[in-house]
This record gives sequence, structure tokens and C-alpha cells, in this order.
Amino acid sequence: MKISSKLVKELRSITGVGILDCKKALLKKKGDINSSIDYLRKQGISKALNKFSRKTLQGSIFSGIKKNIGALLELNCETDFVSKDKYFINFGNKIIQTALKKNIDNLNDLRILFESERTNLVSIIGENIKISRFSVLIGNFINSYIHRSRIGVLIQSNSSNDILTKNIAMHIAASKPLYLNPESVPKDIVLREQNIQLSMSTQTGKSHSIAKKIVSGRMKKFFSEITLLKQLFILDSKKTVEDFLLENKIILKNFLRFEMGEV
Repeated sequence: MKISSKLVKELRSITGVGILDCKKALLKKKGDINSSIDYLRKQGISKALNKFSRKTLQGSIFSGIKKNIGALLELNCETDFVSKDKYFINFGNKIIQTALKKNIDNLNDLRILFESERTNLVSIIGENIKISRFSVLIGNFINSYIHRSRIGVLIQSNSSNDILTKNIAMHIAASKPLYLNPESVPKDIVLREQNIQLSMSTQTGKSHSIAKKIVSGRMKKFFSEITLLKQLFILDSKKTVEDFLLENKIILKNFLRFEMGEV
């Protein structure tokens, strides 16, 4: 099987592993990226957790809240210069406000509604404009946080304390949790990680019982990296986010996080 240089580069960008090892993994796994990632991790070569590659795009993240509905939007353009243009910013804000006003919660509906204005803006600015992502969060006590127009966070809790909830949102922006808690991680992802860790542990010659204990410890570390409640709180690393929430009697029900250029 012939492996293209493009596929090798993609695997290398995800894992950080050398070209030869990437090509070897792709050949062994017949060009399948996800299987190749797992293969490299089992060999102890790669630490990549995310199956998605990420690339930098220009644009801005927009947010808005109306009563019990919050919305996040990613609007892309070709250059950083245009992302700061007032027409571009006004367009993003208009999309968010219209979506909230008309209770739109579907990306395709939003694209159809604004296609004419988007086309017109492209002709004015001279760059392609893309409505890339849109999502809503519904519930009481929704708060938002935008970091330099590049990262947007929405959280839903039981707290009206804007200072405390902003601290949580800032943590989410900085620490990139993928899930709320271990229970919310899809079972197939948990099983996949357990199999990888068990394979890595048994390769060292450890007995199965010892390997299982090692895997248990590594899974705790895994959850502390990808789930919000188990992460160390960025404003006080002596406690977890869960500890901070309990101390302040806050129940965090859900969150959304957009970062510019995620695909």
C-alpha cells in the first residue's frame, strides 16, 4: 500500500512523532489515522489524545445571551486584519443577535438566512467569509467569557455570582476540557484508552494484576486531563475544579467552548 506524504504529515502534526515512525504506523494500519494514533501510543511513542488535527484559521468568536439561552459563533475570514474590521465584527454580532431573537439553533438555518449578506460582505471586503460553527446552551444562569476574540465559553450553573462563574469560564478557556465529568465521556473513548494503557503496561513485563492497578492510576490522570471537574483549578492548583465548586455551593450543569481554528 502506498502512503501519501500528505497523510504522513497529518499524522505527524497530530502526534509529534517522526516521519519514519508515522509512515510505519500508517503502513501497518493500512492508512487509517485513528488506528495509527493508537498504534503509536501503544508503542509509547506518541501521547496524542485527540483524533482531530487542528489548524489555525483567522476570524473571531462571538457570544450572546438572551434570558435562558446562550449562543456561540465562529466566523472565519482569511486574514487577521479582516477579523478586526468593523464590518466583519458587526456581521458576527448581527448573526448572534438574530439567532437569539428568532430562536435559531441550527447552523444550516443560520447560513441560509445570512447567505445574501455574507456574499455581499465578501464583495466589499475582498476575502472569503465563512459561518463555521454555531451552538446554543439553554438553561438558567448562563454566563459567557470571550478571550481575545479567539476563545469563547458558555457555562450553565445554579449560581448568580458573576465573579465566581467567570473564574470557572476562564479556567475552561485556558484548560480546554473536552467533557464535564468522567461519567460524560463516551464509553467507546474510555474503553479505547483503557486498552491502550493496558497494552502499554503489559509490554513492560508486569503481571496482569499489577498492570490493572497501573491502568487505574493512568485512567485517573486521563480523566484529570480531559474532564472539567477533575482538572486542577487554574486559579488554585491545590484543588480541583470540583473542589472549588463544592466550596462555593455551585453546581455546573453544562458548558460550551469554541476556539478559533478547531476542526
